[in-house]
Formats: sequence, C-alpha cells, structure tokens
Amino acid sequence: MNNVRETRRGRISPYDLQIKTIMKKMLRQSVGIDVGKDELVSKYTRLHEDFQREIVSSQVVKNNPQGFSKLLSWCDKLKVKDLELRFVIEATGVYYEALACFLADQGQKISVILPNRAKAFSKTVTTKTVTDMTAAESLALMGLEKQLDDWQKPEEEINNLKQLNREREQLLQERSMIKNQLHAEQHSAWPVEQSIKRMKDRIRYVTKQIKQVDLEMQQIQEGNATLNERIGKVCTIVGVGQVTALAVVAETAGFNLIRNKRQLASYAGYDIVEKISGTSVRGKAHISHKGNKNLRKAMHYPALTAIKHDPKMKQLYVRLVSKHGIKMKALVAVQRKMLVLMYTLWKNEQEYDPEYETKIKYLGQPTKETALTELDLVRSN
Repeated sequence: MNNVRETRRGRISPYDLQIKTIMKKMLRQSVGIDVGKDELVSKYTRLHEDFQREIVSSQVVKNNPQGFSKLLSWCDKLKVKDLELRFVIEATGVYYEALACFLADQGQKISVILPNRAKAFSKTVTTKTVTDMTAAESLALMGLEKQLDDWQKPEEEINNLKQLNREREQLLQERSMIKNQLHAEQHSAWPVEQSIKRMKDRIRYVTKQIKQVDLEMQQIQEGNATLNERIGKVCTIVGVGQVTALAVVAETAGFNLIRNKRQLASYAGYDIVEKISGTSVRGKAHISHKGNKNLRKAMHYPALTAIKHDPKMKQLYVRLVSKHGIKMKALVAVQRKMLVLMYTLWKNEQEYDPEYETKIKYLGQPTKETALTELDLVRSN
C-alpha cells in the first residue's frame, strides 16, 4: 500500500523502478574474464541507453573444458537476445589460449587485451582495491566503453612457428650461458677437466637441438605454399633471412591483427614516448619498449647487416647519427623501418624494390620522405 501511495504522489516505487530498469534499451553487453592458472573469474555487465553501467552477475569456474562450458551456459542465461555479447580477456601468459580457442570455436566475439593496456584502463575505474573480481569488472567495463578488435584464432601452422621460434631463442640463450661458463672455467687458475668436458657435451647437444628446431620450422614453411611464397618475398629485403622472416611472422601471427604501420610499431615497442608539460617538463623522446621484445630481438642483426649492404638503410643510419650522434638510436630507427617494410611486402605480396621511391617520384605521385622517422615527425610538429 505504501508503494501505491508514493506512486500517486508522483514518486516511483522500488518495484516500478526495477521494472523501468529492465525495460531500458540495452546498448551493449560484455563479460570480463580474469584468467588464472586454475580458475576463471568473470563479471557480466550491461550498458543502458542512458549510458548507465550495470554489473549484472559474477561467476568463478575452473580453467578447463568443463569450466568453459559452464561459463558459456551462465552467459546464455543472462544475455539479451539480438544484442552482441563480447568476451574481454586479458592475455595472461598462455593460460588464456584454451579459453579463447573454445569461445572462438563457439562463434563468440572475443577481445584479448594486453596486460599493459588493461592496467592503464583499470586506473580510470574508481575502485582502488585490486582483486580478481575487480580485474574482471574492469575488463567488462572496458568492453562496454571501448571499440575493441576481434580476436581471431591463429592458424595452427603459425602458432607452431611461434612456439618453435621461442624454443629456439631459449636454446640460443642457454648455449650462450654455457659458453660463458666454459670460458670462465678454461681461464680459471684451477680448471676442472671433467667439468669442461661436460660443458662441451652440453653445447654440442643444445646446438643439435637448435638445428632440429630450424629443420622443423623450415618443414612448416615449405609445407604451406602461400606461406612459403610470402616468406620468400619478405626475404628479398637486404639483411632479412629465413630465420628472421619466420620469427617476425610467427610473433605477429602473420600480421593478422595488424591494421597499419603505427600499430605494428606500437606492438613491437618501437612507438615514440615523449613527456612535455608547460615550460618545466621537457622529457626526451624515446621508444616505449612496451611491446613484443622477441620482435625487437629478431630485428637487431638484420639491421646491422642492412646498414652495411643496403645503400638506403645506410643513408638513413648515417643521417641520424650525424644528427644526434647516438648510434644505437639510429640503429633502432633502421630496425623499425625494416619491420614496417616487411609488413608492407607481406600485405601487398611484393618483392623488395630499392628504387621504388625513386620510381614514385619520377611518376609525379605524392610521397612522404620515407627516411623521416616517427621521432622526426614528433619534433617537427
């Protein structure tokens, strides 16, 4: 009776308020999932037409196929029909991959967020407590407020290349470590011959494993005609060999989710960061290093080769060194340019033409000065 009287006086009863909320038009719905080794913590959220966010429910399931099915059934009961439901997952090591593949096979919309981006967005949320639940809620709200890219399940061959490439890097690091230990032991005042022998045996064994990994990667490449053809065209760049091309293609999933050159630079950690505020804060521009370190590592030696044997890259390197005198900074600019060039050849399925820019200018078509790095662009504005 009290609810009725309040309604007649112009007030809204709690019951009517609940009905009005239900009848609001939904703009978006999103599920944020914080992935752990053993369990998945999920939050289901909705965005109403008045841009009010609603935390609907939460769920905790095991990180296994049975838990995936339970999670999907829970979402089916809550979701609004005829409205896209997006799953937002943080890329936590390899523990998210099985869930992402399961949801992709079920035809769901998925966005996989890098940890640094998820952390940056969580700072905009008013909640100061950091738990698995708040992390899942932050991811869900990110799905409501941001336009996120769809995650696509990588091809099996590309995924295998990625695993093999990372195994190869680990083996190379292990061999370097053993070689350093061997060098120290051999130059010791009291070298132990048996230890030296075992170290040499381990070096031979690791070297044999590296050759096996190289052979398996080559077999994957040659077994896929399209991949083999594109890799061959990318390798026409001076300094880029088969191992480098396979590493870059593997780490970028065949440039599957890369939309433009700037995004590629950011993904690799070659994007420029500069902090300027008023007249007192004048930070130096530098690359962020917040990206895929395996990509930057793969481009180091090819860049060293390119500045010796490619006139275009050598010209860029010399110009930048003469400008600021920092050789490593100029080398990083060459690395970035070569990575972008690999992406361009891969997407256009073309071979490297050193005279391409000259031909463009000769035809009278507008072009930017390709030697101008992103850092130059920042300083010129």
